Amino acid sequence: MAELRSVDPRTLLKNPNNPRRTLASPAMDEQLAASIIAVGIIHPPSVKQTPDGLLIEVGSRRVKAAIKAGLQVIDVLVSDTDDSTSAMRSIAENSVRASMSSVDTWRAIERLEAHGWNPQAIADALALPVRTVLRLKLLANLHPAMLDAMALGSMPSEEQLRTIAAATPEEQAQVWKKHKPKKGQTEPAWWEIARALAKRSMPASVARFGDDLAKAYGVVWEDDLFAPADEDSRYTTNVDGFFGAQQEWMQNNLPPRATILQVDEYGRAKLPKHAERVYGKPGKGDVVGQHLDPHTGEIKTVAYRMPVPKKADKAARTATAGVANNDADATEPRQSRPDVTQAGCAMIGDLRTDALHAALADAPIEDDTLLGMLILAFAGTNVSVDNVSGKSRADRMAVCREITEGGVLTADRDKLRQAARQMLIGVLSCQENRTQSGVVARIAGEAIGASLRLPNMATEEFLSCLSRGALETVAHAEGVNIATRVKDTRARMVAQFNGRSFVYPGALFQLTSNELEFEAKSAVGRPGSSDDGDEDDGDGQADAGEFDNDNLAKAA
Repeated sequence: MAELRSVDPRTLLKNPNNPRRTLASPAMDEQLAASIIAVGIIHPPSVKQTPDGLLIEVGSRRVKAAIKAGLQVIDVLVSDTDDSTSAMRSIAENSVRASMSSVDTWRAIERLEAHGWNPQAIADALALPVRTVLRLKLLANLHPAMLDAMALGSMPSEEQLRTIAAATPEEQAQVWKKHKPKKGQTEPAWWEIARALAKRSMPASVARFGDDLAKAYGVVWEDDLFAPADEDSRYTTNVDGFFGAQQEWMQNNLPPRATILQVDEYGRAKLPKHAERVYGKPGKGDVVGQHLDPHTGEIKTVAYRMPVPKKADKAARTATAGVANNDADATEPRQSRPDVTQAGCAMIGDLRTDALHAALADAPIEDDTLLGMLILAFAGTNVSVDNVSGKSRADRMAVCREITEGGVLTADRDKLRQAARQMLIGVLSCQENRTQSGVVARIAGEAIGASLRLPNMATEEFLSCLSRGALETVAHAEGVNIATRVKDTRARMVAQFNGRSFVYPGALFQLTSNELEFEAKSAVGRPGSSDDGDEDDGDGQADAGEFDNDNLAKAA
């Protein structure tokens, strides 16, 4: 029989067998203490009598928060249970929980406000940020049928919810009628509903103009409660007025020797004919141009230079060009076959990928190295991640769910390490197609000794991909007699490494000195260097300076 007893929380004994070994974050403890200050302890902790005093069975965090809140006395349930029952209660209390849906929380907030609670008091009692309470209140602007669907567990994303809540009730009702779940569908297609209700808006964060121009062009700022707290959350739906004010500000504040540029159909600046884009720091004779980005509303700046007129006459230029061409024809060496064919490069890429993934799966990796590899992985040229090793976006999200149960990032280091390995396997690739990560996969593989996982490459299939010169070079290095016929040299290489392993030096993960030198030269002018502008060329293609396997092959 349980007994309700009032005790000093500081006298309670900690449970040495508490199943919750991973501590909650300090922020969550602060929230619990704030809630206890506001409404007290709703569920009394459960304790049992021992020879040394009252031992906490369930509710260690509540006791700790009560002490932090300065409570001198709290109510506890004193029960007489054996060790087996006590252990089960501790686990069940921490495991069998179900949080309220956002819709139910909003409805509860509505009832609290009817009883005179203000948002700040509600936030304190529920251990929520005030901003979250205000966001939930926006659910009052949703169509009732949409609310019913959300209450069943089908919630739109925050961005979609923001778009839907901004629409009028009439617009929401009309769109819901068209896009509500059809027969056989389990939940609404929120992305379709949000897209149908979307209204173009412009953020105040990119506006250069002040209040005078805003008033002149009828720009009225509204507050976006869904935006992060540390950002300017204002926006306007008067897009035409925004662009008019932005354009006038740009004309009135044009730098000396600058010009206003038009844009093409893709929103890129249209340079004068024969102009050359300057990606570094503009020189003394370069021209600065400004234009409005039609997609974001930002004022962007580009630099360009016009070609210097040549003074030599046409005949002299033609004669000089003819001599140069004849000299080039006479001196240009005959192009030889590359050391490794395209099929061989593809094979190396596949073998590297398999070895890298094998090493990632079980090789010892220090935490610092693992962190560095994660950073490398997402700088890869295949990110956004094209499908590699059969892992789709859903598979990567499943990895994330393993470490974010209950919406809280786990502190279990073993679970984090395993998730990091799985994520790296799904991202890093050396394959010679759109899934390759480029040089970063090579660096990552070298860091964890993936070269040791490469298989025997002294096979007829791979050796046939080598040129005669490359084959004879590796054969000589390995002490294999070179035959007159290439196929005989290959056969001797295969026989030499029967039962042993041969790895082609060019397949190793470690970058060669030539490759490192090439990478250093390629870094000049690459986006992200110190003198680079913020613009990109908008064509979606990798820059010429970026590293890929074709460039590495040329460097080698």
